[in-house]
Amino acid sequence: MISNRKTGLVGISNDLLRLDFDKDKYVSREFQKYGYDLAQELGDKNVSLYIKLAKDTPREHIEAARNFVKDANNVRSKPALFLWKLKALKRLKVDKDKEKEKTK
Repeated sequence: MISNRKTGLVGISNDLLRLDFDKDKYVSREFQKYGYDLAQELGDKNVSLYIKLAKDTPREHIEAARNFVKDANNVRSKPALFLWKLKALKRLKVDKDKEKEKTK
């Protein structure tokens, strides 16, 4: 396991080493594997949605929403809660950016 001691981040080589090439034969990029694993964790069939999110959305937002869903108990729909939290995080970032521009 390759990790950076200062930031605690783990390299993507760990994900690439865990690929099962018989099962994941159509996965060629790291974000595809991440999106597929996220869809499986949330129990959603829309794998392409999570692959698209993994490709276009900052990973810190996705991780924050994922951890929010993990901590929630008695949730009717994990995918709906995940997408709601992700939308809220994106809106919060946009509001912060607008505040920065106003102060300039």
